[in-house]
Amino acid sequence: MSAAPPADAAENTGHAAHGHGSPGYVDVKDALLKRLRRAEGQVRGIARMVEDDVYCIDILTQVSAATKALETVALALLDDHLSHCVAEATAEGGPVAEEKIREASAAIARLVRS
Repeated sequence: MSAAPPADAAENTGHAAHGHGSPGYVDVKDALLKRLRRAEGQVRGIARMVEDDVYCIDILTQVSAATKALETVALALLDDHLSHCVAEATAEGGPVAEEKIREASAAIARLVRS
C-alpha cells in the first residue's frame, strides 16, 4: 500500500489548482462522505471475509454491494458536475465549454467501462 501524498501535494489536487471554482457537490458533500465511509467499511468487511475463508459467492455478493455504493457516489458526482461545472461553462461558451463537455464525456466513458 502506498503512503499518502505529502500535505502540499494533496492541496494541489483541489479545484483551485485545476483552475476551477468551488465544486458542484459542495451542498451534498456530507452525504457523499457518508456514502464513501460506508463503502470503505464494506471493503474492509470483504477483506475480513477473504481472511476468514468465507464462501466465494458470499464475498462476491458483498463486492457487488460495495461496487454499487461507489457507482452511486460516482453518479452523484457526475450529476453535480454536469449541472454545475458543465452548465456554467456552456453558458459562457467557447473553448472552456468544449473542454468541460470533453471531460464529462470521458468521465462517462470511464464509468461505463468500469
